[in-house]
Amino acid sequence: MVVEYKTRTQVVVEAIREKILTGSIKAGEPLRQAALADELKVSRIPVREALLQLEAEGLVEFEAHKGATATKLSAEQVTELFELRAMLECELLRIAIPNLTEAELAQSEQLLQQMSMAYQAADTSGSWSELNSRFHMSLYRAANRPLTYEMVQNLNSNSDRYIRVHLMLAGGVKKAEPEHANLLKLVRQKKADDACKLLKQHILGAAAEIKALVTKLDAQSP
Repeated sequence: MVVEYKTRTQVVVEAIREKILTGSIKAGEPLRQAALADELKVSRIPVREALLQLEAEGLVEFEAHKGATATKLSAEQVTELFELRAMLECELLRIAIPNLTEAELAQSEQLLQQMSMAYQAADTSGSWSELNSRFHMSLYRAANRPLTYEMVQNLNSNSDRYIRVHLMLAGGVKKAEPEHANLLKLVRQKKADDACKLLKQHILGAAAEIKALVTKLDAQSP
C-alpha cells in the first residue's frame, strides 16, 4: 500500500509540475485541491502531498486565506542566481581541482552515469535535477571551503525550479550531458583554467536559455 501511495503522489507531482512549467497553470493561479483531485482522478491526500513537494521545489507557495498558488518565475532572479553560481562555483572548482582524489573523481563519474540513466526514466525532471546538483557539488567539496560550499548549495536549491524548466522545455539535458563529461575530463587532467572557463559557459549558457523561456511564458500570460 505504501508503494502505491508514493507512486500515486509522484504521478500527481509530475502532472501539476508540468502544468505550471508549461504555463497551463498561470503564475498566481489558485491550485484548488478538490478540482485537481477530480481532474487527476485521485483523492485529495496525494494532491495535498504533491503541493507540499512542489512548494519545496519553489513552484508552489501557500498564502494565508488564499491557499496554494503557482509561483511566478522571474527572469531577473535567474540572472542573479546563475551569475552568483558561476562566480562562486568557478572559484570552488579552481581551489578543489588540485585536491580531488581518484575516489572522489570516480564518485563524480558514477553520478554522470546515473544522470544518463535518469534521463530515460519517467521522473526525468526530479531525479535528473537532483543528480545534476550532486554532480556539481561533488567537484567542489575538496576545496575545503565550508561556508562558500554551503552558499553554493543554497543557490543550487533556489535554482532548482529553473533547472527543471530548462530540462522540460528547452532540452537542457542534451547540452548538459556532453558539457558535464568534458568538464570532468578537464578536471581529471588538472586543467583548472579550461575547466573553470567551461563551467562558467555551462552555467551562464543555461541561464540565457532559461531567461528566454521565462520571458516567453510571461508574454503568454494574460
